This record gives sequence, C-alpha cells and structure tokens, in this order.
Amino acid sequence: MNLDFDKLDGLVAAVIQDHSTGRVLMVGFMNEEAFRQTVETGDVTFFSRSRQKIWVKGETSGHRLKVREISTDCDRDAVLVKVDALGPGVCHEGYQSCFFRRLEDGRWIESEPRAFDPQAVYPATNKSGDVQKGGE
Repeated sequence: MNLDFDKLDGLVAAVIQDHSTGRVLMVGFMNEEAFRQTVETGDVTFFSRSRQKIWVKGETSGHRLKVREISTDCDRDAVLVKVDALGPGVCHEGYQSCFFRRLEDGRWIESEPRAFDPQAVYPATNKSGDVQKGGE
C-alpha cells in the first residue's frame, strides 16, 4: 500500500488518536503484516519489537482499538490511525492514554487518575504491577 517500511528496518511508526476527542492515545510500530491486518480487520494491530511478533491491541485486556480512519505522512514512513477506543483505557499502566505524564517544573507528574486497575486486566505483570515489556 505504498508505505515506506525501509526507513525503520521494516517498520512504520503508528500514532493512535481518539477519533472523537483528538487525544493521542499511544504510539506503536507496524510491519507490513500488521498494517495489512489492521486494514483488513479494522482492529489496530502492531508489531512488538521486544517480542518480535504481531499483536492485536486488546487481545489480553479486551480494550480494542477500532479503526475509523488511516492517514500517512508526506514521507509515508508513519501512519496516523484514528480510532474508537473500546474500554476504559489503552495504557498498560491503567490510564486512558499512554501520555498521562506531563513535564512541570522539570519533573514528570501524573496528570490524570488511573482509568482501570492493570493488575486486574493483565495476567503477566511484574512485581511493580507493570505489564511485562512488550505491551499486551
């Protein structure tokens, strides 16, 4: 589909944005297979760099991202995917968006309350309660 997967070693960056609010929810990466699956199924699908495999957002949590619109940048090495987010949040730390920290006076602060308990949603958590590296 004429995306440039060569610049990032077979990947394109995928910015995920809430279709109704415009809020950026997360950023991930797609290889050609993940992009094709996203287009064909309407469920946002990524390529996990840490696990070296395809994964569908929400396959563990049920918090799926349903595609409403896909755009690409001028270089065709990134996509903007506008979605309907199904569930209280997309962040594996329990927030509505992965962008829940804001820089204030040189410090990162949590700028919103948790939307859900990640330990209740994700079975593969480490001692600090974070999902093991690689997301869902």
